[in-house]
Amino acid sequence: MTESPCIKVCVIDPASGLCTGCWRSLDEIAAWSRLSPEARRRIMAELPARKPRQT
Repeated sequence: MTESPCIKVCVIDPASGLCTGCWRSLDEIAAWSRLSPEARRRIMAELPARKPRQT
């Protein structure tokens, strides 16, 4: 099985264009199963910086 950050909360934020569950773009989500393991790891490493800070 392909490792995925998906938490099954699929809501696209209109301002950022990112899913508020996993913080991936629609293009990243659509291509996920075809990406190399290296590409998936690179995207997953970027995800924490995409999540807005909670105040």
